[in-house]
Amino acid sequence: MRIVDSVSTEHKTDAELIAAVTRGDRNAFADIVRRYEAVVASTVIGMLGAGDAAEEAGQVAMIKIYNGLDRFRADSSFKTYVTRIAMNTALDELRRRKRFLSRFFTRADSDAADPIDDIPASDNVAGNLEQRQLVLNALNQLKPEFRSVAVLRLMQGYSTAEVAAILNLSEGTVFSRLSRARQHLKAALESEIYDE
Repeated sequence: MRIVDSVSTEHKTDAELIAAVTRGDRNAFADIVRRYEAVVASTVIGMLGAGDAAEEAGQVAMIKIYNGLDRFRADSSFKTYVTRIAMNTALDELRRRKRFLSRFFTRADSDAADPIDDIPASDNVAGNLEQRQLVLNALNQLKPEFRSVAVLRLMQGYSTAEVAAILNLSEGTVFSRLSRARQHLKAALESEIYDE
């Protein structure tokens, strides 16, 4: 009987599939995924570039679609709804990336042009792996005393007081080293971004 059910769902409308999913039919959601995976993929890849980040965003978007099916009101087509969720998921990832990279820039730098804004969405630095590699390359250019402060404060999120305690430094020294580390990181990241 399941084989007949899965074959028959291929010809169902979106509304019929959504109703079946909300009644607990997981096969119906598999049909929704098959029907709309190309829409989700093209949206997230267009925003994030091909790679692990886009694949993960696509999976997150599908989970959001599944979790939101009971709230879909059919104000627009289901395809529009799916695309909106995929786009919002990709935009969330871009904001997350910007927050991640912005930790390496001070507030005073915000008045100047932000090199992070110049990264094209489809560039090869779009994925998490490439982004992390850029940061790691920049960190590796720092002297160890600056790198240790940057890794603890910027990468691992320790407070200034915690960094001072871990490294047995005064908080003033941590602030000073962090400021210099950010300057060096900014220069290194700008160089990497603009050289591509």
